[in-house]
Amino acid sequence: MIQSSYDDSASLYLIPTPIGNMEDITIRSLNVLKTVDEIFCEDTRTSGILLKNYDIKKKLVSCHEYNEDKMIDYAVSKLKQGLNLGLITDQGSPVISDPGYVIARGVIEAGFNVISLPGATAFVPALSSSGIEPSPFLFYGFLNSKTSKRREELENLKDLKYTIIFYESVHRIKETLEIMLDILGDRNISLSREISKVHEEIVRDKISNVIPLVTNMKGEFVIVVEGNKNSYDFSNLDIYSHVKLYVDDGMDTKEAIKKVAKERNLPKSVVYSEYHRKK
Repeated sequence: MIQSSYDDSASLYLIPTPIGNMEDITIRSLNVLKTVDEIFCEDTRTSGILLKNYDIKKKLVSCHEYNEDKMIDYAVSKLKQGLNLGLITDQGSPVISDPGYVIARGVIEAGFNVISLPGATAFVPALSSSGIEPSPFLFYGFLNSKTSKRREELENLKDLKYTIIFYESVHRIKETLEIMLDILGDRNISLSREISKVHEEIVRDKISNVIPLVTNMKGEFVIVVEGNKNSYDFSNLDIYSHVKLYVDDGMDTKEAIKKVAKERNLPKSVVYSEYHRKK
């Protein structure tokens, strides 16, 4: 179904909530929270505190990552009754490294409006205050919790020229930075923690200099990493020249062939044959 504009039918509103300071919420968000018929939320206790702070009394419906797919039918049934729904998470913008995508997709597929309100999200202030080139950037969110998977993800990202933004927990921040140093090299980063909270802090330095500092840090982190300034444009290189570029830079021929095969999405045998054919 192609939906090019919103109509007057019932809608699901994705409503950002404060990531720290209660004043981060917009006037429009408060007005929508007051006017919707029911509010889906990640944790009724956390959301209850927010609504009480603004004297908003609405029915709260638990909707989180473990039951989100089961809540689609409930949401659609309410929309069919002409009720407007709000969806909030504990902090920040729904869907952005938070629940909301599954139910929003289900509502869209059912033919109803999904309206996303602008508002608080952690990666925007982290990027704008980082001192690192802001455009283009890639918002990646959380890396995998398993070390091997995290390494694999970073290997796939290391050649990008874009600034990359990650979220990370206090329990994994030190290990993640150590893996980044190993795979990405000693790049400039900005590490923001507790954005918009009382103990907000930003550290800007090389990865190697930031690692010793995180041992005593607590809270939720946003890591802004500069892009690969040493990456090359391979579009004008043939396979032989591409491999030779790395070999001339001191890389073992076998490793250079493996790297080129990965970058060009080709079998190693093809790169090997082409390189040795012209050598």
